[in-house]
Amino acid sequence: MIHPLFEGIFIGLTMAVMLGPALFALLQTSITRGTKAGVILAFGIFLSDFFIVVMSYLGAAQLLSQGKKSLVVGLIGGTILIIYGIVTFTRKVHIQDSNNLLEQQRLPGPLTYLIKGFFLNFANPFVWFFWFTVMMGISGTYGSEFSAVSSLFGGVLITIFSTDVLKVFIASSIKKYLTLKILNLVNYVVGVLLVIFGIILIIRSTITF
Repeated sequence: MIHPLFEGIFIGLTMAVMLGPALFALLQTSITRGTKAGVILAFGIFLSDFFIVVMSYLGAAQLLSQGKKSLVVGLIGGTILIIYGIVTFTRKVHIQDSNNLLEQQRLPGPLTYLIKGFFLNFANPFVWFFWFTVMMGISGTYGSEFSAVSSLFGGVLITIFSTDVLKVFIASSIKKYLTLKILNLVNYVVGVLLVIFGIILIIRSTITF
């Protein structure tokens, strides 16, 4: 049998290539705001995943997947994504002509990126569904073996965070090759995608309900 840690790493690598609002926000932030902002955003996503894993372990995700609670979570999550999308779409990138660096004045503080990463991930019910599904699957395999369960989820979380940080450095490294027009285009595309994700989330939650 595969060790739970390696099984978790495999699941983490699978989830790392999945497209979603948090991924697009991560790439956009890394390109337009730099490596530090991207890493902080990634850490916010990691904290959100960790919190959801704990809640899934305690069974809260099952409650959130039922009836009106599912509808409320879907509506709130979709609204948050739409708001983030509109803000991102309307935000302009400014470049200093002297050294071709992104302007550092009036940039959001680290806490802003941390909170943004946390809630972009937390507000997506499909993330909850994913983690709860994984939790049910490993419960059937490992039962109440806490060490096995913690090893598996530790592998998943560490892998996701590591790949997110890698994406940050890759996105930041190509930033110097991007023009102001392309940087603004990145904001437009990510903004539209976030709005689309939000609308789909609201529609699916309403239909499900």
